[in-house]
Amino acid sequence: MSSHGIPQLGTGLGWRPEIDTAVERLPGLDWVEVVAENVCADHLPPSLTALRERGVTVVPHGVSLGLGDATEPDPARLARLASVAEALGAPLVSEHLAFVRAGGLEAGHLLPVPRTREALRVVAANVRIAQRELPVPLALENIAAHLAWPGDELTEAQFLAELVERTGVHLLVDVANLHTNRVNLGIDPAAELDRLPLDALAYVHVAGGVERDGVWHDTHTHPVTAPVLDVLAALCERTDPPGVLLERDGAYPPPAELSAELDAIRRVHRTARDHREEPDRVRTGRISDP
Repeated sequence: MSSHGIPQLGTGLGWRPEIDTAVERLPGLDWVEVVAENVCADHLPPSLTALRERGVTVVPHGVSLGLGDATEPDPARLARLASVAEALGAPLVSEHLAFVRAGGLEAGHLLPVPRTREALRVVAANVRIAQRELPVPLALENIAAHLAWPGDELTEAQFLAELVERTGVHLLVDVANLHTNRVNLGIDPAAELDRLPLDALAYVHVAGGVERDGVWHDTHTHPVTAPVLDVLAALCERTDPPGVLLERDGAYPPPAELSAELDAIRRVHRTARDHREEPDRVRTGRISDP
């Protein structure tokens, strides 16, 4: 358990019904994440039940709560998310820093929140409502964006940092989304990582995408690229994340390829951890100082 109450999750994979049996058989899998809206609390998929019985942690990941909306979170959606978390015995739940609906219309996409002080006030109020209704801690994810609102007063990292300070919410940092925003909006991932309160980190997302005509598409259907792993390395050089998870939402490769991607993530995490620990070993005499 981390100092801020988040468990050590390890290396995980996004559970999807299309690959449920493959996920069950993957060796060395510590935990899985499931899209909360895709499961019913009173009728869990047998695969998730089997994983839980083996001691694999399951974390529900919401996509429709709309904590960045101008209106308060829908009580029914909150109650459903809470019931899924309880049914799964989840140690936390996660959602996005995004708005998804306005004026009774659904966007069908995770849209960036205007990063103004007024929007921050509204989002903080919405987060507090969610925290009161959920039985476990909440973590918020940075999103991939194709546009930035005019008049933004804060970067996304600054917005999240102030949100953490006001509400105590945890962070889910998606390094693929940081890379997406580097390509599409010219935002420096290293600078964003330096602005984030990484002591509030719950876990990390890693995912694949593709660049077309100068635009990065966060597809979750392509292999993880070296630039995304570089952002993961930069994060792991700054802190030891409690968990790292590979997302895949289509064009599923054979299990051997999924295992290879998980191994690549483990290597990045382990190498960065070793680099962080090296000065300590020098100071304590565990390795010689050349």
